[in-house]
Amino acid sequence: MLRRDFLLGLVSRGERVLDLGCGLGDFAAALAQHGAAVVGCDVAETALRLARARHPGVEFVRSGEELPFADASFDVVWAGEVLEHVQDGLGLLAEARRVLRPGGRLLLSTPGHGPLRRLWLGVSRRAFERNFDPRADHVRFFTAGSLRGLLTAADFGELRLVRSGRVLLASARRS
Repeated sequence: MLRRDFLLGLVSRGERVLDLGCGLGDFAAALAQHGAAVVGCDVAETALRLARARHPGVEFVRSGEELPFADASFDVVWAGEVLEHVQDGLGLLAEARRVLRPGGRLLLSTPGHGPLRRLWLGVSRRAFERNFDPRADHVRFFTAGSLRGLLTAADFGELRLVRSGRVLLASARRS
């Protein structure tokens, strides 16, 4: 509910939105019901097949490292719980920036490792091993500072970061 409320609170009716890493398409469907013109994309064909079955009125397309959209195609790119799963976060953000129109917004969420979490991981071998298991699907771990640094390196401006529990929520603008 937190991520959904964050997203819908920042997207206006009629805006063209890319749900990057849409998974089963629930956020794309919520955006469509909210009045946005939304396209969901994902690298996983199985997830897209399920998304299309669950939300038949929403457009879903498969993507790879390069997004299958023209430059400046979207007003908003939403990347909810995606950035932590990719090896090349800067490359993903460069593609998100490319498909955003000038002044367009990147909205994202990712798990956040705050001070207490980092302390706990440092003193608990079991927690550390579970969190950094090489077989896990999370390949990146973020603090507010490291996320801000990555977004700045990707040439996004007007950054706003909010921590809510273990979640970091961010909004940024393409210049």
